[in-house]
Amino acid sequence: MELSGRRVRCALGRSGVKPAKDKREGDLASPAGIWPIRRVFYRPDRGGAPKTALPVVAMSPDDGWCDDPHDAAYNRLVKLPRATSHENLWRDDHVYDLVVILGHNDDPPEPGMGSAIFLHLAREGYTPTEGCVALARPDMEALLAAARPGDALEIRAR
Repeated sequence: MELSGRRVRCALGRSGVKPAKDKREGDLASPAGIWPIRRVFYRPDRGGAPKTALPVVAMSPDDGWCDDPHDAAYNRLVKLPRATSHENLWRDDHVYDLVVILGHNDDPPEPGMGSAIFLHLAREGYTPTEGCVALARPDMEALLAAARPGDALEIRAR
């Protein structure tokens, strides 16, 4: 990934990168394309709000993201508990301590075309994601400091 003219290491989906038109729920691929940056969520118990001009939201333990294509809230923020399939944003690991919501399949969401495509923190060793893009925390903080409303992130195959 390039950040302010320099390359930084990132992790992508376990199944690689595929064209957005071919992206499907659960395929473990990151969707190629240019995705608007919508907003940033952060864990307030694990640090303060990041320095950024982007919209920032402090997440809470009952925040989730619907990934059930049959649910009317598909690819949207939801409150937990929830009977349908979802991601828990308040995780025990540190991967979602900072989460950037990307505008993939959200205007409006098309059921089954992929949900919860985020820019989040990388695991040790940059292990693959389930379809997101992941950065080391210092690189994420640098990106957020430089980002402005209206910016987008491009995901592309090498």
